Amino acid sequence: MTRECRGDAARAAAVLAGVRAFENAPRLPQRGLAPVIAQAGRACLRDYGGDGPPLVFVPSLINPPTILDLIEGHSLLEWMAQQGFRVLLVDWGTPDPGERALDIGGHVADLLVPLITALGEPPLLAGYCLGGTMAVAAATLIPVRALALIATPWHFSGFSPSARADQATLWAAAKHSAETLGLMPMEMLQSGFWRLDPARTVGKYADFAAMTPGSLAAQRFVAVEDWANDGPPLTYGAAREAFEDFFGSDLTGGGRWSVGGEIIDPLRLRCPTFDIVSAVDRIVPAASASGLANRLILGLGHVGMIVGSRAPVQLWQPLADFMSSAVRTGHQGRQAVHIAAGPTPATPMANHSQA
Repeated sequence: MTRECRGDAARAAAVLAGVRAFENAPRLPQRGLAPVIAQAGRACLRDYGGDGPPLVFVPSLINPPTILDLIEGHSLLEWMAQQGFRVLLVDWGTPDPGERALDIGGHVADLLVPLITALGEPPLLAGYCLGGTMAVAAATLIPVRALALIATPWHFSGFSPSARADQATLWAAAKHSAETLGLMPMEMLQSGFWRLDPARTVGKYADFAAMTPGSLAAQRFVAVEDWANDGPPLTYGAAREAFEDFFGSDLTGGGRWSVGGEIIDPLRLRCPTFDIVSAVDRIVPAASASGLANRLILGLGHVGMIVGSRAPVQLWQPLADFMSSAVRTGHQGRQAVHIAAGPTPATPMANHSQA
């Protein structure tokens, strides 16, 4: 904070006021966990209800999966269950040191694929952030009806040189401890997110200081920040693959990432695909996206596109339209399923939602 507020006493005071307000803010009751319908090791598939074809959401390994069902009355999963889908969520569970060698590809082959296979039919698949990267691998290994990627990194060379250098520095400092523990704790990972956008990390607390206490916006902010500061550790293998093979060597973007003996390439998938990208995402920049032709570009931040006030119009509805169209066509080959997305920015626009 000192560096970001240097020479601006008013901003520093606003940030401190926001931090105090956040610490003292009342918390909403935690959302109950949905029932488990399938288990693979520590991972499970949770059923969020709804009738229709199964739609499986794959969250990132980083932070809990609850961002997709954060607040009652403003939940992506809850809303999608009302749109004609049976909504299911992958819950990765908490790893233990005995899983130290399990990398990201191993999570796909050993946990995600068995969970999807347990459904007995090819599902619709939607992946968020690193979960989207993993969903591409799953859709390569087993049949799915359609795949939507949300803020998904693929070409890690699309991150700025400074961002990749920061991640390399973080890993160099954390690798020995993670290797010793067999796990990389969330506290280590969190500092990596701060490095991606320190100005935003500081500024959002200044913005929170100006919010009306108890308002929906304030409730969303508190819930998102509690979520962002929570989460299980990564296995050493997953952390090593993320920092060295993805950020360091861009195996995915270079067409060299192999899972289960298969090279993973989203452009070779044989199902309808849809890539939802943000022009203002500071966590997963648009330049890192997969390059799928069927693309929607938003002006919402990495988290705001899921839980922000404009998310239902700009992301939720286009996602539902794409999945509904994929179900109607029933096409087994790759195709572009076009949706009516509403206004999207031709150039990056100011982001007034959560990052």
